[in-house]
Amino acid sequence: MRIRELAEKYKDYVVERRRFYHGIPELSLQEYETTKNLVKDLKEMGVDEVITFPDYQGCIGIIKGAKPGKTVMLRADIDALPVEEKTGKPYASTNGNMHACGHDTHMAMQLGAAKILVDLKDELEGNVKLLFQSGEEVGYGAKYYVENGYLDDVDAVYGVHIWSDLEAGKFSLEAGERMASCDSFKITVEGVSAHGSAPHLGKDAVVAAAAIIMNLQTFVSRINNPLKPAVLTIGTINGGQRFNIIANKVEMEGTTRVFSREVRAILETEMRNIIENTGRALGVNASLEYNYVTNPIINEHDELNELAQNAAVKLFGEGSLAKMEKLLGAEDFCFLMDKVPGFYGFVGCYNEEKGTIYNNHNDKFDVDESTLYMGSALAAQFAYDFLKNKK
Repeated sequence: MRIRELAEKYKDYVVERRRFYHGIPELSLQEYETTKNLVKDLKEMGVDEVITFPDYQGCIGIIKGAKPGKTVMLRADIDALPVEEKTGKPYASTNGNMHACGHDTHMAMQLGAAKILVDLKDELEGNVKLLFQSGEEVGYGAKYYVENGYLDDVDAVYGVHIWSDLEAGKFSLEAGERMASCDSFKITVEGVSAHGSAPHLGKDAVVAAAAIIMNLQTFVSRINNPLKPAVLTIGTINGGQRFNIIANKVEMEGTTRVFSREVRAILETEMRNIIENTGRALGVNASLEYNYVTNPIINEHDELNELAQNAAVKLFGEGSLAKMEKLLGAEDFCFLMDKVPGFYGFVGCYNEEKGTIYNNHNDKFDVDESTLYMGSALAAQFAYDFLKNKK
């Protein structure tokens, strides 16, 4: 129970830090003031080493245990969104950006965990790396730390997200598929112009594009295994020159989301076949550009899954665990998990009585701050127990 007691001791600190960072939101890869203040916070609490980067934002604090052992990384993302805040809170942002996804709480909870682990440093059997990560919202910020070797000595990585669909005071720490992959694509349809009164003299790119949109959905409904969810969305469509001209070009952009690595492996090929063959049948040239962005988040390491769940029960009892549907949203935490075994969970912030009812990314998004210390305790307990485990 000692970690819970320390978390309660630092409860006000976590709320104060959350409000401070909430008031200075910065966009992805531009978190200059945020990084500067995080470095200051870490140094003031006695973290053994703080690493910064000459060409990148974010930082890493290192807590060195008194005894040798493994290394565990705790991760908090630090970027905000270009959203004008409308919460009306006295600490609300006024710079046109907003921590509408809750990364301010991630920083605060991780700082709270850091204070707990600094207090317990003499008991730690190994090291804790505290990654405060730049650029999650652009989908690739985590890659920098992997590509530059900052996870080379890490044995496991832990992360959580504050979540508006989950009741405050609850954790979703389930095994298996938790978040989907996110890929993007562009389809270009090239036809032949003609007068709108003589469509037989042209090759209509708009009609072909419409057919492609409809045919692509047959991947979801007829080609894909319905037990393995997939979403294929066309988000933009642009084309044509004038109301009475057969369009000679249409461009469309969209996204795909899947949980299954097997489905993702065939998706591009199947889409390309549908797009090119539909275009060929209608006499136009149709092509696909496909970009792989983020991989799915899958909690597939039994030891880490049990460690996280047991940590929550140890701290707050069985009642702190809640079931939550997996999400088709995406997270660049996947790149950390691709490098080392990892666990990813969710911390609830929904409280109707306190008005914290708006979804992440909403301009009125807010959290029940009274439960943030629980996130600090969970991260600290996970790190402490992982280092104690000799397997």
